[in-house]
Amino acid sequence: MLKREEKEHKITILLISTNKHKVEEINNITARYGVIVVPANIRKMEIQSDNLVEIALMAARSAYSSLRKPLIVEDAGLFIKELNGFPGPYSSYVYRTIGCKGILKLLEGIKRRDAYFKSVIVYKDESYEMVFEGLTEGEIAYDIRGSGGFGFDPIFIPKGYNKTFAEMSLEEKNRLSHRGKAVKKFIEWFIENRKHAFK
Repeated sequence: MLKREEKEHKITILLISTNKHKVEEINNITARYGVIVVPANIRKMEIQSDNLVEIALMAARSAYSSLRKPLIVEDAGLFIKELNGFPGPYSSYVYRTIGCKGILKLLEGIKRRDAYFKSVIVYKDESYEMVFEGLTEGEIAYDIRGSGGFGFDPIFIPKGYNKTFAEMSLEEKNRLSHRGKAVKKFIEWFIENRKHAFK
């Protein structure tokens, strides 16, 4: 069982992202264990690949070569089965270009709406390069619902629920989400294996 650490002993790890929602979601979990992620002022390397792990690994390696400080990279994608996994690793770009409305348009008339969200976190420091993954299955809603979360959260309903991620509180979403699962795997490993190196 993962034990909570004393809050006064904070450890800071850089997050290669400027997405304030992503920072908030990750810190909602890691801060309970004395670890705070801080967005790094560096451009994230984005390679063209169909593999989320490869994308995150290359971004982490590139950032570490410049910063030489412990860091994490988180990459995620929405994979829609009837669209052959689209938008997948290109989710961020697709969201910026056609958004939730565009995805719903692509699925008009389609009854099978199975999808899953996948998250990959890469941690890198002078000694370790570790990969942590999380996956949440669900389906695409027929309309945009909720005002919370970000990205495609308003159209994704996790399996076993009737609410979209955007209709959930941050804590509820983190219990179910792909990102929450990956973060929990990361922080458990970090506390057990690396915390001593930051004292």
